[in-house]
Amino acid sequence: MQRSVDLVILGSGSTAFAAALRAAELGKRVVMTEARTLGGTCVNRGCLPSKNLIEAAKLIYDARNPRYPGIAPHTPQFDFARLIEQKDQVIAGYRDKKYQSIIGQERDIAVVYGRARLVDAHTVVVDGPEGTMRLTGSKLLIALGSQPVIPPIAGLDRTPYLTSDLLTSQEEMELSELPESLIIIGGGAIALELGQMFARFGTQVTILERSRQVLAHGYEPEVGRAIQELLRDEGIAVQTNAEALRVAGDGREVSVVARVQGYERTFRAARLLVATGRTPNTRAVGLEAAGVQLTEDGAVKVDAYLRTSVPHIFAAGDVIGRQHGNQFATPVGAHDGVIAAHNAFAEETGSALRTVDHRVIPRTIFTDPQIGVVGMSEAEAIAAGHRCWCNTVPMELVPRAGAIHDTRGLIKMVADADSHEVLGVSMVGANAGEVIHEAAMALRFRATIDDFIDLIHVYPTMAEALKIVAISRYKDPSKLSCCAE
Repeated sequence: MQRSVDLVILGSGSTAFAAALRAAELGKRVVMTEARTLGGTCVNRGCLPSKNLIEAAKLIYDARNPRYPGIAPHTPQFDFARLIEQKDQVIAGYRDKKYQSIIGQERDIAVVYGRARLVDAHTVVVDGPEGTMRLTGSKLLIALGSQPVIPPIAGLDRTPYLTSDLLTSQEEMELSELPESLIIIGGGAIALELGQMFARFGTQVTILERSRQVLAHGYEPEVGRAIQELLRDEGIAVQTNAEALRVAGDGREVSVVARVQGYERTFRAARLLVATGRTPNTRAVGLEAAGVQLTEDGAVKVDAYLRTSVPHIFAAGDVIGRQHGNQFATPVGAHDGVIAAHNAFAEETGSALRTVDHRVIPRTIFTDPQIGVVGMSEAEAIAAGHRCWCNTVPMELVPRAGAIHDTRGLIKMVADADSHEVLGVSMVGANAGEVIHEAAMALRFRATIDDFIDLIHVYPTMAEALKIVAISRYKDPSKLSCCAE
């Protein structure tokens, strides 16, 4: 079978759908391809299922560990298999409403299921359950996302292990039984989120991170140290300076031999989770047949307009890696998918090309307390040539934190010491994922320290942390009354 359209999109995740919708608004015919489940990683095995189960684990933890004097601890009964079932129901409902309902003749957006590969610069062949489909597009968009990194650890190819795909819905790799114990290799966002989640469900968790602390790359060291100690306080074994050398095991037990500060140590658990990052999905999809070049890191090489080395082929989302300040995040991909579709047809519509702008990308790690980050770290600001004013304030100085008996965490502000422009904010604390958006909007409009101080904040809120850390540029906030500047 063969079909010709205006835009063929490899992938059906958030980037692909955003691009498809924009192209359809321009009156273009669109076909997406999907090798697994409609909607891609975020809805099916990433953001949505993880946040669903993380919140369930928090309810259990809070019941066992009430913060308020006068509330007695309680151990709630829960059925892990039933939690997985409700997670699948949430995914299915969201996928139907936000993805499946969008495709169809009304918008001229279609999906072809199967393994897709480029055979030339305009043609995609899809081998699917209904046979082979040949798709020809005047424009193409590569939006294949990313997949878990599988590190070259001796014995891993012979040992059962999990990846973040364990959160998938109704696929063979979905985890439906709560493991008694779990070793996690990696100390990034996924490792911390899932590690704390499983520990709160009752699993004995060990995190092995090869750097000196968790969140070693791209985060403030204060943030890594703070969350590391918080996880240890919850009984999670966090072992840093641990390089995994070899693994072995079967369906009943796995062992990991790691070099820890120069000595080999063996760690054992019922299951092994590999959470060492994600890498662009660019292998075995025929990019070389179309003449699409890759970066040294294996990402699709693009310019600031998201054009590849082939002018009518575009790429966006995780598949472009870290180019132009890109982040592996669903909203970034969706934002850039719109830009890619706009640029693909800009000449036809008489529109100016749009460049990507990744200067301000807020992000959150959904540990408890949450980690919210936007902009530069202190090290990045100094490397960029700024004379840096940087300060960290503990959450105990934030009235809201004290009022709700949750003073865990800190907030750090990075600013230019001369212009006072705020360059970055990092926060560990309750609702940090919500608070960080105020900081992001401020960075977008190049706000200064004084702008944060002059803004009247609702009292008491966690967002006041931004004002308090800004005040610390001039005064000791521990010696001020509530709301005082």
